[in-house]
Amino acid sequence: MTIRCFLLPLLMCWSSAVVAGAVDPLTVDIDAIDALRFAQLMKDGTVPRAADLQRGYLDGAGLGVKIFTPMRIVDANRLARVVAKQPDLYRQAIRDCLPQLPALRSDLRAIYLAFAGLLPQRPLPPIMVVFGAGNSGGTASAEAQVIGLEVTCALGARPEQFRTTMRGFFAHETVHTWQRDATPQAQADPLLTQSLLEGVADYLASVVTGEVPGADRDQWARGREAWLWREFQRDRQALLTDPDSPRFKRWFTNYGAAPEGWPSEAGYWIGMRIAEAYVARSPDKRVAMDALIELRDPAAILEASAYGSGSDAAKVTAGVRSDIRTRPLPDIVSRR
Repeated sequence: MTIRCFLLPLLMCWSSAVVAGAVDPLTVDIDAIDALRFAQLMKDGTVPRAADLQRGYLDGAGLGVKIFTPMRIVDANRLARVVAKQPDLYRQAIRDCLPQLPALRSDLRAIYLAFAGLLPQRPLPPIMVVFGAGNSGGTASAEAQVIGLEVTCALGARPEQFRTTMRGFFAHETVHTWQRDATPQAQADPLLTQSLLEGVADYLASVVTGEVPGADRDQWARGREAWLWREFQRDRQALLTDPDSPRFKRWFTNYGAAPEGWPSEAGYWIGMRIAEAYVARSPDKRVAMDALIELRDPAAILEASAYGSGSDAAKVTAGVRSDIRTRPLPDIVSRR
């Protein structure tokens, strides 16, 4: 099937684009209008030039592209260079994954209904799918969550693979839209803070999807949890005095370049385990989840969780998510 054949029906599917602001989980849709505009520029296999991308994609772009542009796309020249270097990456996403998006509406709505029941005070963000510069699967702001299709499609284009990936992003990035700028306490403890920012998003995603992110990472980490926690604590202490230490990259921003023998983004897993333990020890689970999202004092969260503090912590964390299936969700770093 050529791109030209399916663009018109897809445009009809998205004739009512999602607008910024809280959305109704019963009617929320995936806004892919800008992704379709990008796809038009690559019809018949064309590799668009910077001028084409500026005029046909960046000019008049919707909110999703505007959120992606400052740190991800940057400008038309940069995007043109990336597309020219890896045109097949974009062609695959246009051919194989873009047509699958309408079928994912029901998954998005189910996840949003779960969040609405779990945390009714939290506004649900509109969701936009765009094409970026191959450097982000998901980016969130207070206004919306935005997914980079060329990245998520590269993680697996077959329907079941792509569905699993997108479900993970729908849930994880929603949590990031609720998180705000770090408090002074959080800024002073960079490794623990980043671990909880990402780990809380993964934990809450597991609650609403029933799937633990990163099956391979989860299996690797659970078999060496005590050792991993000691390594984390050592690096955390080093970063308290030297925020620029390379130790941070043992845990984050290392997709495809993790330490030998490690999975990518192991810090997500540590944060998820702390979040699990914190909620397990809290009498009011919803209040605890809200405190995790606010993350005013990461060190206090860790202390209250009792994670890593001995036999009591082991009892709390052992099998705490045994009811949730592990599925291979992506390890792409999300940044607000």
